[in-house]
Amino acid sequence: MAATVSLSFTQYPTYSKPLTPLKHHKKPTLFLRKHSFPSPMFSFPFQFSFNPPFNPPGFHPLYDSIHDNFVENIENPSNFLLPIAHSRQILSPDSAPRIFIQDPPWISALFLKGLYKMTNQTVKIEYKEIEKRKYNILRRRQVKEETEAWEKMVEEYRELEREMCEKKLAPNLPYVKGLFLGWFEPLREAIAREQKAQKGKSKKLRAAYAPHIDLLPADKMAIIVMHKMMGMLMGAEEDGYVQVVQAAVHIGVAVEQEVRIHSFLEKTKNYQRKQIVDEVQGVSKEKEILRKRVNSLIRRRRLIEVQKLVKNEEIKPWGRDAQAKLGSHLLELLTETAYVQPPIDQSGDSPPDVRPAFRHKFKTISRDPRQKIKKRYGIIECDPLLRSGLDKSAKHMMIPYVPMLVPPKKWKGYDKGGYLFLPSYVMRTHGSRKQQEALKGVAVKNMRKVFEALDTLGSTKWRVNNKVLAVVESIWATGGNVAGMVDRNDIPIPDKPHSEDSIEIQEWKWSVRKANKINRERHSQRCDTELKLSVARRMGNEEGFYYPHNLDFRGRAYPMHPHLNHLSSDLCRGVLEFAEGRPLGRSGLHWLKIHLANLYSGGVEKLSHDGRLAFVDNHLDEIFDSAENPIHGNRWWLTAEDPFQCLAACFSLSEALKSSSPHSTVSHLPIHQDGSCNGLQHYAALGRDNLEAAAVNLVAGEKPADVYTEIAVRVHNIMKRDSNKDPATNPNALLAKLLIDQVDRKLVKQTVMTSVYGVTFVGAREQIKRRLAEKGHITDDRMLFSAACYTAKVTLAALGELFQAARNIMVWLGDCAKIVASENQPVRWTTPLGLPVVQPYYKSERHLIRTSLQVLALQREGSSVSSLVRKQRTAFPPNFVHSLDGSHMMMTAVACRDAGLHFAGVHDSFWTHARDVEMMNQILREKFVELYSMPILENLLESFQTSYPSLVFPPLPERGNFDLREVLKSPYFFN
Repeated sequence: MAATVSLSFTQYPTYSKPLTPLKHHKKPTLFLRKHSFPSPMFSFPFQFSFNPPFNPPGFHPLYDSIHDNFVENIENPSNFLLPIAHSRQILSPDSAPRIFIQDPPWISALFLKGLYKMTNQTVKIEYKEIEKRKYNILRRRQVKEETEAWEKMVEEYRELEREMCEKKLAPNLPYVKGLFLGWFEPLREAIAREQKAQKGKSKKLRAAYAPHIDLLPADKMAIIVMHKMMGMLMGAEEDGYVQVVQAAVHIGVAVEQEVRIHSFLEKTKNYQRKQIVDEVQGVSKEKEILRKRVNSLIRRRRLIEVQKLVKNEEIKPWGRDAQAKLGSHLLELLTETAYVQPPIDQSGDSPPDVRPAFRHKFKTISRDPRQKIKKRYGIIECDPLLRSGLDKSAKHMMIPYVPMLVPPKKWKGYDKGGYLFLPSYVMRTHGSRKQQEALKGVAVKNMRKVFEALDTLGSTKWRVNNKVLAVVESIWATGGNVAGMVDRNDIPIPDKPHSEDSIEIQEWKWSVRKANKINRERHSQRCDTELKLSVARRMGNEEGFYYPHNLDFRGRAYPMHPHLNHLSSDLCRGVLEFAEGRPLGRSGLHWLKIHLANLYSGGVEKLSHDGRLAFVDNHLDEIFDSAENPIHGNRWWLTAEDPFQCLAACFSLSEALKSSSPHSTVSHLPIHQDGSCNGLQHYAALGRDNLEAAAVNLVAGEKPADVYTEIAVRVHNIMKRDSNKDPATNPNALLAKLLIDQVDRKLVKQTVMTSVYGVTFVGAREQIKRRLAEKGHITDDRMLFSAACYTAKVTLAALGELFQAARNIMVWLGDCAKIVASENQPVRWTTPLGLPVVQPYYKSERHLIRTSLQVLALQREGSSVSSLVRKQRTAFPPNFVHSLDGSHMMMTAVACRDAGLHFAGVHDSFWTHARDVEMMNQILREKFVELYSMPILENLLESFQTSYPSLVFPPLPERGNFDLREVLKSPYFFN
């Protein structure tokens, strides 16, 4: 029964402002003035009655709006003591003595609880409104970034031209912008003339590119051609040239993409103009309703309107032929209008040297250095003067697909998701029609887990670590060549000797060739670094940004932005961190220290966890010095294997340890947990072999098992045996003696790592040859080659001994692929998450098209795989394992999201906040066990037998009895 309280009110002094009389209720409710609280009124959950006086009481408002710390005061009831002027007062017209009636404590508690709840709800609503407004602002910026990037470039160059005309003086611009300004007007005019000329011709006389050259304004098309051509030259490994067929298609694709966006924007403008006309002329009732509905959609959810417009008037894909023809002609116009000029000679005696910036030539090129077959290709070559300044100007280039300011669209189909406007596809099929058809043929519900995983990866919010970026910028400004950064200077080209000795001349030619190769590599790396830094500078002031992800054909996830991302180099990983921080907690501080030790590497990462913690504790002075004075201090961080990531960890750990409460320090640093030779871990789980499982840490141990060291020991033992043999009967004896002291973990690591991915003998030889060359003990090229051959042979033999079960599964997969490919069919399978995979290895068909520049040979995907049976066979085992590690990562991503963790993944390296590492470790182990509890090989065999009932496949290889649940107890499985 509800409590009943009887109160009699005495008259109090009159309040000057008249009050609205309160109505008598059966269940009287305590009312406050309407403006006191924005949220709804509340009532006590109990009944009380009173006999109201003739003039009912009124209340002063509660002045919550003038107290900045109102919410904080509410949270602490002891602070809830307002001055009399601000208190609730029960008033009556006539003055009378004040009588204070003390409420029972439960009334105060209920009142405060209701008040707190109301205030908290109000704050939450206001916070949501602020976040919504912020999101809408960022989303509008994102839409502009995707749709108006080229338009902004056009406006910039128009403005520069106006400035130049007004001041009669060329503006002081960066190198590449100065070039573009000189090329812009002549190229724009040439394209405009061509557009006009094609319009004036009859259909029969029009060029093949005519239907497409008029789809964009000439100035926008000119900007696209200039930027795309320069971008390709920056990324080219060749000596200042790109092949015409690649350049033409690249430019054609970029123009088509912009045509689609331009077309949409024009349709939107025309639609809005039509609405104005309709309003003037008068429209029917139905049209008026439809117009209002569409207007509302445009204001609130523009993307839906976009999809409808595109669906109703979709532009058909141009196809490679049309792209190549248009791109080729635009290239021709660029070569005719773009010029460069060396700095003017101050003496003025010689005329200015004006040269074409680009030349169209034919060049004999070997596509594969290991093969002697050479072919003649058309190329666009840039002038050396132009190339020399490229690496200093990359930051001024147009970069598409930059990280997003708002979370990406959720994936709902093959081309539905990712960026808001830029073309986005769930898989990078590289034009494989069979793979595209397989993806489009799968029901969306069957791809739900894959889409969820990509959405999870895309929803992780990142930001730039400006402390690390400042250090990077300082090193780069002083010439690079530190912390793995490329040297900003070229090495000098050796002078030609005065001697006529043929051997000396030959050595000089070799040294010149080697110097040129190194300088080409440096040039490419400098351009790459500039592009990365350009994006970092651009995003440095943003509160956060996102990376839309898609898949390669095997099911591995990658960020769609190509330059500054967490799958890239140490520099990129050091510069990036989570935008949302979390307190370290006790376990977080523990994992932060282990993470720093792992990044330092040099063998430290192979110690037990306690050993790594001790390493960090013993180097705290160096860590503090690195954080306080990274450039001019002792620079201990530079001795780490991953220096920039190590520096970021030094900043984070130093901040925590110097804090009064280290465990409550907020950390933004992603902590990595990496698989131990992850490919072999997957094979060990498939084969259930106890020895192999122990070798790759599927079983708990006191410290991490190191498979690379194990193989190095076996290689050393084989060489030791061979070195004792007679050189007369065993030619490898001399090589063994030469190499026996050079065998270490690093020599064999890459070959062991890639063995499960199908590395061939030739691949292993080249890997080991590079490692031996780095050691510098063997200088003779022929001896180096022989030593690499012998070491590769011994390493592969040692691998076969240790991982026999893995080798058997690899052979079985290859045999199945061979049987399928022999029927002229590509190997197909479905991953455990439902993703269809088709190996894209077909005999390509050559297709010739005539363009205004030259005849181009385009490669098309053929239908025959019979000539590529070997490729289908050798590629299947690594591709299949990649699809499994991709599945494990995506399963872990979704489970981490469900557990409230922030997650990022780099194939076999999983990242989260320091405080959440233990939770992630538990999840990734559970998901690995869940994955391999499925009958993966049985399902694969069944799918082959169902698809090809007339073919006979070999039986499954024998497997061991390893208990997968041991993985749950292994601390070094991922560590």
